[in-house]
Amino acid sequence: MKQVIISGGGTGGHIFPALAIADALKARFPSIDIFFIGAKNRMEMERVPKAGYPIEGLDIVGIQRRLTLRNLQVPVKLWKSYRRASQIIAEKKPDIVIGVGGYASAPTLLAAIRAGVPTLIQEQNSYAGLTNRWLGKYAQKICVAYPDMEAFFPAEKIVYTGNPVRQDILRLPPRTEALQALGLKDGAPVLLVMGGSLGARVINESIQAQIRRFADNRIQVIWQTGKHFIEKARQAVEEQQASEWVHPMAFIERMDHAYSAADLIISRAGALSISELCIVGKPAILVPSPYVAEDHQTKNAMALVHRQAAKIISEAQAPAFLVSDALALLHSPAERALLSENIRRLARPKATEHIVQCIIQLAHGGAS
Repeated sequence: MKQVIISGGGTGGHIFPALAIADALKARFPSIDIFFIGAKNRMEMERVPKAGYPIEGLDIVGIQRRLTLRNLQVPVKLWKSYRRASQIIAEKKPDIVIGVGGYASAPTLLAAIRAGVPTLIQEQNSYAGLTNRWLGKYAQKICVAYPDMEAFFPAEKIVYTGNPVRQDILRLPPRTEALQALGLKDGAPVLLVMGGSLGARVINESIQAQIRRFADNRIQVIWQTGKHFIEKARQAVEEQQASEWVHPMAFIERMDHAYSAADLIISRAGALSISELCIVGKPAILVPSPYVAEDHQTKNAMALVHRQAAKIISEAQAPAFLVSDALALLHSPAERALLSENIRRLARPKATEHIVQCIIQLAHGGAS
């Protein structure tokens, strides 16, 4: 295998799996040429070059949910992007084209399918979007992160691989080491609160409003606020005289330490976050973002809830119930143990290796 094209992006949930796949292919085939196709002015145009891979951005946008003149541009930009993707495929002559979701993925995979190039889709979510559902009819293989995806894709094309995750969480450091690195006490429960790299406003405000309850219950909190909320969080902790117990930070550099220390995790329900929670096997309360396409975070969360592998609280419920439910779980070791056992069963620690095997099979002419 000499040439691979990977297309998609827009969010970390698409970009990080794409880079994990690229890195694994590069490790397996050091001389391989990997080229990315993304969307102009999207996150991938910065993240992919930083990771050491070339990328070209297509001039493509998504359909806006509200009525706007910008939607009139979508068909024109899609056609132009399809033509440019076709040119790139003709020039590069890839052995395989991989789509990871995002604006650029659709025209690129369509161009590859029309050119007779083997195609593979990596679907991160439990509820496939419209574009991937349509492309799945024509792609040779679909690597999925959740079981029971036959409602969206032809059963014979589905491979249940899981999502690629960062390597540092596959083997967590000892809890005592993590507590020491984070400056936390041994013997007091630890709650990890995270809302993604930018934070989640509702989660942050729910924690901020009841900071004192954590101190009163002798609960330690690692609180990832995101950069926009960090000053408010620090001020609230000082005003509530809770600095011994609540530790806000804009961004957590060592997630392996945070995961190892945590007895309970509050998180959004993005596909990669859930995949990591399954790997680390920690009980979690999920607060899905309602602002994503087709409400897929709620569907991701419910896939775990139905298996008694996580708890869910909606954004609307969070201000009233999030802290109370977290405290109740922290005082219920048996319930946490059940959630932990069930979520660990969904872990796919070898997801990247499995996906790479599918890629190699397709590139060498096999669809099985």
